[in-house]
Amino acid sequence: MDRSLAWIPRTEFDRVLGGVGDPYDRALAFAALSRINTLYMISRAGSGHIGSSFSAADVVSWLLLEELDQPFEDDGDVYFSSKGHDAPGLYAALIALGRLDEDLLHRLRRIDGLPGHPDVGTPGMPFNTGSLGMGISKAKGLILAHRLAGRTSRVVVMTGDGELQEGQNWEALPSAARYGMGELTVVVDHNRLQSDTFVTDVSDLGDVEGKFTAAGWGVLRCDGHDPRRLAEAFARRAADHPEQPVVIIADTVKGGGCPTFAATSMAPGEWRYRHHSGAPSPEDHDSAYRELTGTADEILRRHGLPPLRPVVQELDLPAKPAGVRLPELYGRLLTDAAREDHRIVALDGDLVLDTGLIPFRDAHPDRFVECGIAEQDMVSMAGGLAAGGLRPFVHSFSCFLHARPNEHIYTNATERRPVVYVGSLAGLLPAGPGHSHQAVRDVSALCAVPGLTILEPSHPAQLDAAVRYCRSTPGSVYLRLSSQVVPAELADLPPAPLVAGQGRVLRTGGDAVAFGAGPVVLGQLLGAAGLLAARGVALTVVDLPWHNRIDPAWLGELLAGVRHVFVVEHQYERGGQADLIARQLLETGAGDGIAFRGVGLTDVPRCGTDAEVLAAHGLDAAHLADLIGTDVLKGARNEEPAAR
Repeated sequence: MDRSLAWIPRTEFDRVLGGVGDPYDRALAFAALSRINTLYMISRAGSGHIGSSFSAADVVSWLLLEELDQPFEDDGDVYFSSKGHDAPGLYAALIALGRLDEDLLHRLRRIDGLPGHPDVGTPGMPFNTGSLGMGISKAKGLILAHRLAGRTSRVVVMTGDGELQEGQNWEALPSAARYGMGELTVVVDHNRLQSDTFVTDVSDLGDVEGKFTAAGWGVLRCDGHDPRRLAEAFARRAADHPEQPVVIIADTVKGGGCPTFAATSMAPGEWRYRHHSGAPSPEDHDSAYRELTGTADEILRRHGLPPLRPVVQELDLPAKPAGVRLPELYGRLLTDAAREDHRIVALDGDLVLDTGLIPFRDAHPDRFVECGIAEQDMVSMAGGLAAGGLRPFVHSFSCFLHARPNEHIYTNATERRPVVYVGSLAGLLPAGPGHSHQAVRDVSALCAVPGLTILEPSHPAQLDAAVRYCRSTPGSVYLRLSSQVVPAELADLPPAPLVAGQGRVLRTGGDAVAFGAGPVVLGQLLGAAGLLAARGVALTVVDLPWHNRIDPAWLGELLAGVRHVFVVEHQYERGGQADLIARQLLETGAGDGIAFRGVGLTDVPRCGTDAEVLAAHGLDAAHLADLIGTDVLKGARNEEPAAR
């Protein structure tokens, strides 16, 4: 899609910083220019978090321009965002100040560019963030390290009010007071909204000021969009609480500084903020750009400066691919199933849109539980619901659902109470958000939980069968759902029996067999099979949706006469299907004479476009075809009789 986008070069930031003498106007102008570049970065990337970046922009501008002492220098003050969603806004500010290369403005969510959430591989990022609730704890550890090194640097951490639902935040507070961490300041970007909706409608934080006070912290509050009020708050922090950790609750507006994106423009009764994630529409982009340039130009005029001189580019922007996405279909299937089965209860972790649960919430409000950003609480609640004879379905992104509540999932299993865990965004893709959101260790983390079956459907008919399996099985299930569009060659596959431990041949080939699960892997394997056919190599492609179940008889029959077996996984290669199948072949002797290779991730996943990241990890069709073809042809040469 061709579009004209404009961005502000660093020379314009320099002109503003040098020409606006008033520090408050200077910070406001810097924030407006940073918002313009944030808008550009997210629009160009096709995804990102505008609302959170905009709400934090004025705080970030004041901190970097006026408050912090030599930020990002080795011995200077430290700033980082714990919430992570505001990364594009922080990147824009760092690029403007010369802390990051200006070329990176054009490489948000691209490989070797700027990741979707902060990562220590990016200069100026002391910690990886995006998985919420860890920032205060990391700051405490850094302060203790500074003290041992004789440093007195201040540490300022940005959190979100939605993020404060994570219990680790509250665990972190008392010891910071006990150790008298006057170096620590937490700024709460108090915009009153989280991913889907209002914080008060998800898990109301109540008296936030009282909670921090009870933990021994100094508490201040101010308008987070007014540099004068921010300056006063930091001055009071230094004067009134020099030996205490302090929280500054900065009241902001999600999407603030720009009426198009400001949450204050939400219509009466509108429950969902539409600009939390994703790229804006062309109409919203153009409206916001006019508003932001108008704000900046008005400040420049007051100080006798000419208006902004942006750079305008014609770009081919990424378009959201059309097609079936399994989480959306899943939500409708579960809604229909709950009409028949009144045991079904759905729990959500602040991701009702991404997990497909809006139809369920609307149709069965009495059996829908919004748990907020609190996965451990949600999973343990599910154990209680199961104890009461209900059938709980628990939902979040796969990267979060398996990790923090891992112990709670195990406890539910030891109680022999069936729970269905449904993780969206499963696997390597989408790669744009970065590794905090790429679920690539969930299979290995859960495959040994007793009584828990890991199931990853690849197409609509199989998903329908999987939901019915989840309803009827006496054990627990981890239903792993890719959020990518189902490839056309899979989308219309007819129904087939879903038998535990058995798969389905999608393409019949020769004596080489490749196993995979889910639409991403199988789509690439089918593409690889097509490339291999052109080279004279016939590959059988098998859809095996079970990650920790295998039927020995089915496997032995399938592999009779086979010479090469490949197992491809879009997660870490340890503890998944390759290990499962290899062990079965070794234990039964069915693998005698078979060359076996598992293909999966061995390192932290890359961030970039989906095509870039699949290729970088060798999981795209072209790389798979090269790997499989090389192995098969090499094996064929080794079996040829020696020449006389």
